[in-house]
Formats: sequence, C-alpha cells, structure tokens
Amino acid sequence: MSKSSANRLRLALVGAAATALVATAGSAFSQEFTLRMQTHYTPENMSGQLAQSFIDDVEVMSGGRVKIEMFWSSSVVGSTEGFDAAASGILDGEMHGAAYQTGKNPAFQFVGDPMGGYDNPYQLYGFLYHGGGLDAANELYNAHGMHLVGWWAAGQESMSSSTPLAGPDDLKDWKFRSPPGLETEIFAELGASPIVMDFTEIFTALETGIIDGADASSLANNVGLGLYDIVKHATFPGFHSMPMDHVTFNLEVWNGLPEDIQRIIEVAAQKLALQTTLAFDVANREAAAELVAEGVTLYDWSSEDRAAFRQAAQTAWEGWAEKTPEARALVDAHKAWMKQIGLLD
Repeated sequence: MSKSSANRLRLALVGAAATALVATAGSAFSQEFTLRMQTHYTPENMSGQLAQSFIDDVEVMSGGRVKIEMFWSSSVVGSTEGFDAAASGILDGEMHGAAYQTGKNPAFQFVGDPMGGYDNPYQLYGFLYHGGGLDAANELYNAHGMHLVGWWAAGQESMSSSTPLAGPDDLKDWKFRSPPGLETEIFAELGASPIVMDFTEIFTALETGIIDGADASSLANNVGLGLYDIVKHATFPGFHSMPMDHVTFNLEVWNGLPEDIQRIIEVAAQKLALQTTLAFDVANREAAAELVAEGVTLYDWSSEDRAAFRQAAQTAWEGWAEKTPEARALVDAHKAWMKQIGLLD
C-alpha cells in the first residue's frame, strides 16, 4: 500500500470513529423520560407562562433527555384532585397548591399558605431552604406518596375594601369575602366578619353591599377583576395571605430519576420561584402606581400592626397544630424559623 493510500485509509478510519462517537453521544442524550404533569393555570396567563419556562428549562438543561407533557387548566382532573392523580400514577407530577389538600391533613395548610406568618416570599423561601422546611414538608408529602421539589409564590395578596383598612382597628365588624378555613379564624380573632363565598360572587356582592371588601388575590389581579371600579381602598404590600403553588412528583417516579435529572428539576424550580416572585412584584407595583393616580388609597401596615395581626394568626395556628402530629411539627418548624429571623419573640 502506498503512503498516500495509507493516509487516506487512516483519515477514513478517524472519520468513521468520529461519526460513531457523535452517534453514540446523540443516543446518550436522546429522550429518556416523559413526565406528565398538570397545572390549573392556562398557558396564556402570567403563571402559565412561568410554568412554560420551567418546562423549557428542564428540557434544555437535560439536553432533551426529559420531556414534560403539561396538561393545562386542570384538563385531566380537577385542581383539587391533581395531587391524588399524581400519587396514584395517573400523572407523574403536578403544579397546584398544597392548601387544596387540607382535608387530608390540616398540616397541608402550612405548606400551602401559612397565613399571617411572613412579610414576603423571600422569608418563606428561607424557611424552605435554610430553616429545615423542605425536610419537614417532605415528611408530610412522602407519607402521601409524593415528593415536594419546591414552592413558587407570587407574594402577599391584597385586601380590597369600600372602607379604610389602615390597621387592625379597621377590621372590627368588617364584612368581607374570605376563603374557608384558617383565614376565617384569624380575622374573627380580630373582630372581623368573614363570609365564605365563591370567587365568582365577589363582584356582585361588593356592588350590592353584601360585603364591605374581599380577600381575592394580588393587587394586579384585583385590578383585572374590576374590583377598584367599585371600592377605593386596599392593603399594599399585603400581609395576611401568601399562597404557594408547588412542584411535586409521585415519590416512586422521583426516586426513579437519575440524580442529575433530579438536580436539574430542583434548579429549574428555584428559578421558577425567583422569576414568579419578581414578575408579580413588578406587576403589583405597576398596578399600585396606576391605582394611586386614580384615587385609590393604599395602606401599608406598620410593623406594630403587622405584629398584632401575626399574634392573632398564632392563636389560630395553635388550634390547627393540635389537630394532627404533622400539623404540630410544621407549625413548630415555622415558629422556630420565624424566631430565628426576628418575626416572633
């Protein structure tokens, strides 16, 4: 064989080896996992767009090894049933909220919305990642066949009212729409008259004077609901309620994922949390500026007033903590963290 022929053969072999290596690498990073998830959001609203970014992050960071098939607007089962659907294997995971599950165990209230606890989402994320919250929460989730990856919180909700809400004294005899459960107990402790009603009934109830105000959602969302066409007072930034959505997976599915895929999902969930908090903070502050210009009065409660509300919340928390050992464990974990960061004495 001539020297030039040998060189050509050598180059051909090198090329073939390189082609085989690329093919092998390509197959190593081909799709390996399809994860079926559900959320109650639509893909068009802000939270839905943020959830879509989470999906994209997982798929890109995994090099295409993971594909998330999202079922939007609770299209497989109802929002309250998403958790059970994942636990039973109908879904692999879900992105709803733990507060839907308080019927299973009151402890879920304290991983869904620890009302009256924190001033902002960063304190709550601190509990999750630095206050032992993730381990404490997963003792509850694991017992129900699920794994909690993380929370994503839009921030404190605002209360809307036809009368001033400058401090706790203004809550006495204040009739307002409230969701059921823990919140009704906290506000009753401060002399308010919470009325449980469906979200869809709020506008008419305000318009007809059946209620003086409402706990409905964030300031920006309340603008979208048209509440400030009727009432001209609101709390902002809020202090009473900060519901969290969660990212969860069936425990067996989660344990079956390789560690690097688990880590990718955890990192994507932390980005989702940060971007959710930032996006809603911007939207709420833009809404606040517009409302002030339109003559709506916004009330930012003092630290003393917030402490009074937090004390009333603690009374209600203790009642719920006595319901189950799991609720007691989570309440104690929250209180220890709140003392550590100076929110409780």
